[in-house]
Amino acid sequence: MYYIDLAVTGISFGCMYAMMSVGLTLVYGLLRILHVAHAAVFALGAYITVIVANATGSVGLGFIAAILVTPLFGMAIYRLLYEPLLKYRPDVPMIASVGLLVLMQDAFRILFGEQGITFHRNTFAFTTFNFWGVTVNAVQIAIVIAAIMVFAGLHLFTTRTRIGIGWRATVSRPQIAASFGIDPIKVRYLNFAIGSALAALAGGLVALLNNLVDPGIGFVVSYKALAIIVLGGLGSVRGTLIASLVLGLVEAYGTIFIGAWLDRDAIAFLALIVLLMIRPQGFTGARTA
Repeated sequence: MYYIDLAVTGISFGCMYAMMSVGLTLVYGLLRILHVAHAAVFALGAYITVIVANATGSVGLGFIAAILVTPLFGMAIYRLLYEPLLKYRPDVPMIASVGLLVLMQDAFRILFGEQGITFHRNTFAFTTFNFWGVTVNAVQIAIVIAAIMVFAGLHLFTTRTRIGIGWRATVSRPQIAASFGIDPIKVRYLNFAIGSALAALAGGLVALLNNLVDPGIGFVVSYKALAIIVLGGLGSVRGTLIASLVLGLVEAYGTIFIGAWLDRDAIAFLALIVLLMIRPQGFTGARTA
């Protein structure tokens, strides 16, 4: 049963990485830039969730507030940071994005303290269920359910609605979509709004799982997310989902074999390096000659 417990842990972390990384994938697919500041949105969502939950006594209201506020922040990042820099080389907006991430981390540190903040009441992190000998944390269940609902909703949105079809067409074939009258600017704002909401949801769930939000909550996750979108094949949502689950499972099972020498994050980065060396084009990318 221990191996099944690890599988549950790996899948739950993989789902969290997926919700975080898909926003990066969408931005790269549309603008061909690495949205490093997405980690700041992740952290902002976590902070908003905790602050509102503590102020109102409702974790649900905390998540709603985070999902409503962070899309505005994400769209502001596009309008104020990226749009003026799109005429330059792709590394220019990426460097600006790194600067914004560092700035936001320092702002969180100044506003909320080095040690971070915790939920006043968080029974979810300490609630567990036993299914046929397998122990599952309530937040792990919530992460998996949230991921399934989010990605099922995204699938329906991009395949059954006119706006969603236009958005998907612009992400995959921007020039062709523009020739059919789809406004790329509106699609970009929608892209940042959806990606930011997903990052906020993931950030809030991680805060709930750890019962803590500190200024560096998005730091390590940002590195993993960047490696995940490369491993998934840059711009591929399907590849990002596969890479996220693979990373989560490798992290979980890696603790059995090399956990005595490396911590969980180090295991993840080691696995990513090895996988990228074996398949540098990513899981869904085509091998080039």
